[in-house]
Amino acid sequence: MRELVMDTETTGFDPHSGDRLVEIGCVELSNFIPTGRVWHQYINPERDMPDGAFQVHGLSAQFLSDKPLFADIVEDFLNFVDGGKMIFHNASFDMNFINAELSWAGRSAVPPDQVFDTLAMARRKHPAGPNSLDALCKRYGVDNSSRTKHGALLDAELLAEVYLHLIGGPQAAFDLSTSGRGRRSGANMAAAPIVRPTPLPPQLAEAETAAHTQFVDELGDSAIWKKYG
Repeated sequence: MRELVMDTETTGFDPHSGDRLVEIGCVELSNFIPTGRVWHQYINPERDMPDGAFQVHGLSAQFLSDKPLFADIVEDFLNFVDGGKMIFHNASFDMNFINAELSWAGRSAVPPDQVFDTLAMARRKHPAGPNSLDALCKRYGVDNSSRTKHGALLDAELLAEVYLHLIGGPQAAFDLSTSGRGRRSGANMAAAPIVRPTPLPPQLAEAETAAHTQFVDELGDSAIWKKYG
């Protein structure tokens, strides 16, 4: 199963009032294990950056002015997504922007059944809250010390770790080093077991071995130890 844990940054709250996407970050999981593949893109919104949004993510209109338009990267974005399950924290917000941008680029909207919302899942699992991404990082011991401002790829990496905790615990070691953090959590369950080249010698004393043999003999020929001993 292929899943894409994602996050976006925007100029505001409503694409239908003139706000636009400015950043998308995606982290790929395969059968709940990070593959190491990511997709990240800054986007020129073709408008100014409201101060409130700038305080959240730190992306200025000047910084974004030489970045590609969404229409220029939509093909690459859709090729990366390629029908995978798209996972967001508060999915309605992000998908409102993504579907608006897809529509303006002449593309079809993402169907609802392709989207999964970790915020809704967290609210079911922890009804007393809080269930913000920062709060869930704290709850599950995910290191979010690098999150001084919002960033789409950084937040997608954090959400990937939180998501695995929400569904029952990390399935493999994380080393999402694309942003230089090199965090690791959970046990490396994907590693192959180490085979001992020489078996350890028996630790039973002779008297213990003799007592066990006598006990098995008393059980008769149907004793399981006689079948596999």
